Amino acid sequence: MAPSDYQKLIDGPTWAFIRETERWYPPDAVGLTIEGQREVYDRMCAAFRQPRPEGLTVEDRAMGGVPCRIYTPNGARQTMMYFHGGGFVVGGLDSHDDVCAEMAFATGFRVVSADYRLCPEHVHPAAFDDCLAATRATAADYGGALILAGDSAGGALAASVAHALRGELALKGMLLIYPGLGGDRTTGSYQTHAEAPMLTLADTEYYEKIRHGGTPPSADPTASALRDTDFSGLPPVVAFAAECDPLADDPFTYAAKVRAAGGEAEALLDDGLVHGWLRGRHSVPRARAAFDRILARLKALA
Repeated sequence: MAPSDYQKLIDGPTWAFIRETERWYPPDAVGLTIEGQREVYDRMCAAFRQPRPEGLTVEDRAMGGVPCRIYTPNGARQTMMYFHGGGFVVGGLDSHDDVCAEMAFATGFRVVSADYRLCPEHVHPAAFDDCLAATRATAADYGGALILAGDSAGGALAASVAHALRGELALKGMLLIYPGLGGDRTTGSYQTHAEAPMLTLADTEYYEKIRHGGTPPSADPTASALRDTDFSGLPPVVAFAAECDPLADDPFTYAAKVRAAGGEAEALLDDGLVHGWLRGRHSVPRARAAFDRILARLKALA
Protein backbone atom coordinates (compact mmCIF):
# COMPACT_ATOMS: atom_id res chain seq x y z
CA MET A 1 0.00 0.00 0.00
CA ALA A 2 1.20 3.48 -0.84
CA PRO A 3 2.08 5.73 2.11
CA SER A 4 -0.21 8.66 2.84
CA ASP A 5 0.54 12.21 1.70
CA TYR A 6 0.38 14.12 4.96
CA GLN A 7 1.12 17.48 3.34
CA LYS A 8 -2.30 17.16 1.71
CA LEU A 9 -4.20 15.44 4.52
CA ILE A 10 -3.04 17.61 7.42
CA ASP A 11 -3.81 21.33 7.57
CA GLY A 12 -1.64 24.18 8.85
CA PRO A 13 -3.00 24.46 12.41
CA THR A 14 -2.64 20.70 12.89
CA TRP A 15 0.97 20.82 11.63
CA ALA A 16 1.65 23.63 14.10
CA PHE A 17 0.26 21.43 16.89
CA ILE A 18 2.44 18.51 15.75
CA ARG A 19 5.57 20.68 15.75
CA GLU A 20 4.78 22.12 19.16
CA THR A 21 4.21 18.60 20.53
CA GLU A 22 7.53 17.43 19.07
CA ARG A 23 9.28 20.38 20.67
CA TRP A 24 8.47 18.82 24.06
CA TYR A 25 8.10 15.14 23.17
CA PRO A 26 10.46 14.20 20.30
CA PRO A 27 9.38 11.64 17.66
CA ASP A 28 12.16 9.30 18.84
CA ALA A 29 11.08 9.48 22.50
CA VAL A 30 10.68 5.68 22.59
CA GLY A 31 14.47 5.55 22.40
CA LEU A 32 14.75 7.23 25.80
CA THR A 33 14.78 5.39 29.10
CA ILE A 34 11.36 4.80 30.68
CA GLU A 35 12.14 7.55 33.18
CA GLY A 36 13.14 9.85 30.33
CA GLN A 37 9.95 9.11 28.39
CA ARG A 38 7.82 9.95 31.40
CA GLU A 39 9.74 13.14 32.06
CA VAL A 40 9.31 14.54 28.53
CA TYR A 41 5.69 13.35 28.33
CA ASP A 42 4.79 15.05 31.61
CA ARG A 43 6.48 18.27 30.48
CA MET A 44 4.62 18.15 27.16
CA CYS A 45 1.25 17.61 28.86
CA ALA A 46 1.97 20.46 31.27
CA ALA A 47 2.79 22.76 28.33
CA PHE A 48 -0.62 22.09 26.77
CA ARG A 49 -2.65 21.93 30.00
CA GLN A 50 -5.59 24.29 30.29
CA PRO A 51 -7.08 25.66 33.54
CA ARG A 52 -9.95 23.63 34.95
CA PRO A 53 -13.37 25.19 34.42
CA GLU A 54 -14.90 26.70 37.54
CA GLY A 55 -17.74 25.02 39.37
CA LEU A 56 -16.25 21.53 39.72
CA THR A 57 -15.50 19.69 42.95
CA VAL A 58 -12.26 17.76 42.43
CA GLU A 59 -11.15 15.05 44.85
CA ASP A 60 -8.32 12.51 44.82
CA ARG A 61 -9.19 9.20 46.46
CA ALA A 62 -8.80 5.48 45.91
CA MET A 63 -11.54 3.49 44.24
CA GLY A 64 -11.09 -0.25 44.62
CA GLY A 65 -7.56 0.39 45.85
CA VAL A 66 -6.69 2.37 42.71
CA PRO A 67 -5.75 6.07 42.98
CA CYS A 68 -8.42 8.11 41.19
CA ARG A 69 -9.33 11.73 40.61
CA ILE A 70 -13.05 12.52 40.73
CA TYR A 71 -14.50 15.57 38.98
CA THR A 72 -18.05 16.36 40.13
CA PRO A 73 -20.21 19.15 38.68
CA ASN A 74 -23.18 20.40 40.68
CA GLY A 75 -26.13 18.07 40.32
CA ALA A 76 -24.22 15.28 38.57
CA ARG A 77 -26.39 12.23 37.98
CA GLN A 78 -24.37 10.32 35.37
CA THR A 79 -20.93 8.86 36.17
CA MET A 80 -18.22 8.17 33.62
CA MET A 81 -14.98 6.26 34.09
CA TYR A 82 -12.02 7.68 32.17
CA PHE A 83 -8.83 5.78 31.36
CA HIS A 84 -5.94 7.92 30.10
CA GLY A 85 -3.72 7.23 27.11
CA GLY A 86 0.05 6.95 27.05
CA GLY A 87 0.92 3.57 25.57
CA PHE A 88 0.49 1.91 29.01
CA VAL A 89 3.92 3.43 29.80
CA VAL A 90 3.37 7.17 30.45
CA GLY A 91 0.60 9.40 31.74
CA GLY A 92 -1.48 9.62 34.89
CA LEU A 93 -3.95 11.82 36.73
CA ASP A 94 -2.20 15.05 35.77
CA SER A 95 -1.60 14.27 32.08
CA HIS A 96 -5.32 14.23 31.32
CA ASP A 97 -6.54 16.46 34.16
CA ASP A 98 -7.82 19.25 31.92
CA VAL A 99 -9.45 16.84 29.45
CA CYS A 100 -11.39 15.14 32.26
CA ALA A 101 -12.31 18.46 33.88
CA GLU A 102 -13.63 19.87 30.60
CA MET A 103 -15.62 16.70 29.90
CA ALA A 104 -17.20 16.87 33.36
CA PHE A 105 -18.02 20.57 33.00
CA ALA A 106 -19.45 20.29 29.47
CA THR A 107 -21.56 17.16 30.05
CA GLY A 108 -22.56 17.56 33.70
CA PHE A 109 -21.20 14.04 34.35
CA ARG A 110 -19.15 12.97 37.32
CA VAL A 111 -15.86 11.81 35.80
CA VAL A 112 -13.67 9.29 37.63
CA SER A 113 -10.14 9.16 36.20
CA ALA A 114 -8.16 6.04 37.14
CA ASP A 115 -4.41 6.13 37.78
CA TYR A 116 -3.73 2.54 36.73
CA ARG A 117 -0.30 0.95 37.10
CA LEU A 118 2.13 1.42 34.23
CA CYS A 119 4.55 -0.92 32.51
CA PRO A 120 7.28 -2.08 32.34
CA GLU A 121 7.20 -2.14 36.15
CA HIS A 122 3.72 -3.68 36.04
CA VAL A 123 3.09 -5.73 32.90
CA HIS A 124 -0.32 -6.83 31.65
CA PRO A 125 -2.80 -7.52 33.20
CA ALA A 126 -1.93 -4.98 35.94
CA ALA A 127 -3.48 -1.96 34.16
CA PHE A 128 -6.55 -3.96 33.18
CA ASP A 129 -6.96 -5.29 36.72
CA ASP A 130 -6.76 -1.75 38.12
CA CYS A 131 -9.32 -0.38 35.68
CA LEU A 132 -11.66 -3.29 36.41
CA ALA A 133 -11.33 -2.79 40.18
CA ALA A 134 -11.84 0.98 39.95
CA THR A 135 -14.92 0.52 37.74
CA ARG A 136 -16.50 -1.99 40.10
CA ALA A 137 -15.86 0.26 43.11
CA THR A 138 -17.21 3.34 41.33
CA ALA A 139 -20.38 1.49 40.35
CA ALA A 140 -20.86 0.34 43.94
CA ASP A 141 -20.19 3.80 45.35
CA TYR A 142 -22.23 5.96 43.00
CA GLY A 143 -24.79 3.55 41.56
CA GLY A 144 -26.43 3.83 38.18
CA ALA A 145 -25.14 2.59 34.84
CA LEU A 146 -21.65 3.87 34.07
CA ILE A 147 -20.19 5.12 30.82
CA LEU A 148 -16.66 3.86 30.09
CA ALA A 149 -14.34 6.14 28.14
CA GLY A 150 -10.69 6.52 27.29
CA ASP A 151 -8.18 7.61 24.67
CA SER A 152 -5.53 5.48 22.97
CA ALA A 153 -4.33 2.90 25.53
CA GLY A 154 -7.18 4.05 27.74
CA GLY A 155 -9.67 3.31 24.99
CA ALA A 156 -8.27 -0.21 24.78
CA LEU A 157 -8.71 -0.59 28.53
CA ALA A 158 -12.28 0.74 28.44
CA ALA A 159 -13.28 -1.80 25.78
CA SER A 160 -11.62 -4.71 27.59
CA VAL A 161 -13.29 -3.74 30.87
CA ALA A 162 -16.68 -3.59 29.14
CA HIS A 163 -16.16 -7.09 27.73
CA ALA A 164 -15.18 -8.41 31.16
CA LEU A 165 -18.16 -6.84 32.96
CA ARG A 166 -20.91 -8.20 30.70
CA GLY A 167 -23.57 -9.76 32.87
CA GLU A 168 -22.11 -8.24 36.04
CA LEU A 169 -22.61 -4.47 35.76
CA ALA A 170 -25.08 -2.42 33.79
CA LEU A 171 -23.11 -0.09 31.51
CA LYS A 172 -24.72 2.78 29.64
CA GLY A 173 -22.13 3.06 26.89
CA MET A 174 -18.53 3.15 25.73
CA LEU A 175 -16.73 6.12 24.20
CA LEU A 176 -13.36 5.28 22.66
CA ILE A 177 -10.99 7.94 21.32
CA TYR A 178 -8.37 6.74 18.79
CA PRO A 179 -8.14 3.38 20.59
CA GLY A 180 -5.74 0.55 19.79
CA LEU A 181 -7.92 -2.55 19.94
CA GLY A 182 -5.64 -5.22 18.49
CA GLY A 183 -6.26 -4.97 14.74
CA ASP A 184 -4.28 -6.66 11.97
CA ARG A 185 -0.97 -4.83 11.65
CA THR A 186 -0.21 -6.27 8.22
CA THR A 187 -2.92 -4.40 6.37
CA GLY A 188 -5.14 -1.30 6.21
CA SER A 189 -4.29 1.80 8.23
CA TYR A 190 -1.43 0.03 10.01
CA GLN A 191 0.36 0.03 6.66
CA THR A 192 -0.94 3.19 4.94
CA HIS A 193 -0.23 5.22 8.10
CA ALA A 194 2.82 3.27 9.28
CA GLU A 195 4.87 6.50 9.31
CA ALA A 196 2.19 8.89 10.55
CA PRO A 197 3.17 11.94 12.60
CA MET A 198 2.70 11.48 16.37
CA LEU A 199 2.43 7.65 16.24
CA THR A 200 4.07 5.12 13.91
CA LEU A 201 3.55 1.40 13.42
CA ALA A 202 6.95 0.84 15.05
CA ASP A 203 5.77 2.83 18.08
CA THR A 204 2.68 0.62 18.48
CA GLU A 205 4.84 -2.51 18.31
CA TYR A 206 7.25 -1.07 20.88
CA TYR A 207 4.47 -0.28 23.33
CA GLU A 208 2.91 -3.70 22.93
CA LYS A 209 6.17 -5.49 23.70
CA ILE A 210 6.75 -3.28 26.74
CA ARG A 211 3.20 -3.87 27.94
CA HIS A 212 3.60 -7.64 27.88
CA GLY A 213 7.27 -7.95 28.74
CA GLY A 214 7.87 -9.71 25.44
CA THR A 215 5.64 -11.45 22.91
CA PRO A 216 2.00 -10.34 23.31
CA PRO A 217 -0.75 -12.95 23.75
CA SER A 218 -2.59 -13.88 20.57
CA ALA A 219 -6.07 -14.40 22.01
CA ASP A 220 -6.55 -12.33 25.17
CA PRO A 221 -9.52 -9.93 25.14
CA THR A 222 -8.35 -8.41 28.43
CA ALA A 223 -5.39 -7.08 26.41
CA SER A 224 -7.07 -6.42 23.04
CA ALA A 225 -10.85 -6.39 22.69
CA LEU A 226 -10.69 -7.37 19.00
CA ARG A 227 -9.17 -10.71 20.08
CA ASP A 228 -12.46 -11.69 21.73
CA THR A 229 -14.71 -14.22 20.00
CA ASP A 230 -17.95 -12.84 21.47
CA PHE A 231 -19.10 -9.27 20.82
CA SER A 232 -22.66 -9.69 22.08
CA GLY A 233 -24.17 -8.11 25.17
CA LEU A 234 -22.05 -4.96 25.04
CA PRO A 235 -23.34 -1.44 25.75
CA PRO A 236 -23.69 1.05 22.88
CA VAL A 237 -20.31 2.02 21.45
CA VAL A 238 -19.11 5.28 19.91
CA ALA A 239 -15.53 5.06 18.65
CA PHE A 240 -13.50 7.87 17.11
CA ALA A 241 -10.61 7.34 14.71
CA ALA A 242 -7.98 9.92 13.77
CA GLU A 243 -7.48 9.70 10.01
CA CYS A 244 -3.66 9.99 10.10
CA ASP A 245 -3.03 7.23 12.60
CA PRO A 246 -1.95 3.57 12.24
CA LEU A 247 -4.85 2.71 14.57
CA ALA A 248 -7.49 4.36 12.35
CA ASP A 249 -9.10 1.09 11.21
CA ASP A 250 -9.52 -0.40 14.69
CA PRO A 251 -12.66 1.59 15.65
CA PHE A 252 -14.36 0.59 12.39
CA THR A 253 -13.40 -3.08 12.69
CA TYR A 254 -14.61 -3.14 16.28
CA ALA A 255 -17.90 -1.36 15.56
CA ALA A 256 -18.64 -3.77 12.72
CA LYS A 257 -18.13 -6.77 15.03
CA VAL A 258 -20.40 -5.28 17.70
CA ARG A 259 -23.12 -4.58 15.12
CA ALA A 260 -22.77 -8.08 13.64
CA ALA A 261 -23.42 -9.47 17.14
CA GLY A 262 -26.64 -7.44 17.43
CA GLY A 263 -25.29 -4.44 19.34
CA GLU A 264 -25.26 -0.71 18.70
CA ALA A 265 -21.95 0.74 17.54
CA GLU A 266 -20.85 3.81 15.61
CA ALA A 267 -17.36 4.57 14.32
CA LEU A 268 -16.47 8.10 13.23
CA LEU A 269 -13.45 9.36 11.31
CA ASP A 270 -11.86 12.67 12.29
CA ASP A 271 -10.47 13.92 8.96
CA GLY A 272 -6.90 15.15 8.90
CA LEU A 273 -6.30 14.60 12.61
CA VAL A 274 -3.46 12.68 14.23
CA HIS A 275 -3.05 10.45 17.25
CA GLY A 276 -3.03 12.53 20.43
CA TRP A 277 -5.02 15.41 18.95
CA LEU A 278 -6.98 15.86 22.21
CA ARG A 279 -4.24 18.19 23.46
CA GLY A 280 -4.82 20.37 20.40
CA ARG A 281 -8.52 21.00 21.03
CA HIS A 282 -7.87 24.65 22.02
CA SER A 283 -5.50 25.49 19.16
CA VAL A 284 -6.64 23.40 16.17
CA PRO A 285 -10.10 24.08 14.68
CA ARG A 286 -10.44 20.48 13.45
CA ALA A 287 -9.59 19.20 16.92
CA ARG A 288 -12.07 21.58 18.55
CA ALA A 289 -14.81 20.33 16.23
CA ALA A 290 -13.87 16.72 16.99
CA PHE A 291 -13.90 17.36 20.74
CA ASP A 292 -17.32 19.01 20.47
CA ARG A 293 -18.55 15.94 18.60
CA ILE A 294 -17.24 13.73 21.42
CA LEU A 295 -19.11 15.82 23.99
CA ALA A 296 -22.31 15.59 21.95
CA ARG A 297 -22.00 11.81 21.66
CA LEU A 298 -21.37 11.52 25.41
CA LYS A 299 -24.58 13.42 26.15
CA ALA A 300 -26.43 11.17 23.71
CA LEU A 301 -25.10 8.03 25.43
CA ALA A 302 -26.48 9.30 28.74
